Amino acid sequence: MKLLTTTLGVLAMAAALTACGEKPQEMGGASRHDEAPYAGVGKSQYQQPGWKTGDKASWEQQLKARSQYGMNEYSRATQ
Repeated sequence: MKLLTTTLGVLAMAAALTACGEKPQEMGGASRHDEAPYAGVGKSQYQQPGWKTGDKASWEQQLKARSQYGMNEYSRATQ
């Protein structure tokens, strides 16, 4: 009986310790480079008029305009 209890205890500890391991989270050699946020996706019906795709200064100007005119999703959610 003591042998059975000891064996079950060792197996339970081994199972608990294997749950603590973490697998490596690598992409495997494929390298993906993100594009700049102002690069855009091309012409879209949702694109703000006056914004030029790929133009960083124009992108920053549109962000400023959104913040100045109250186009904030967090403030709109409470109304």
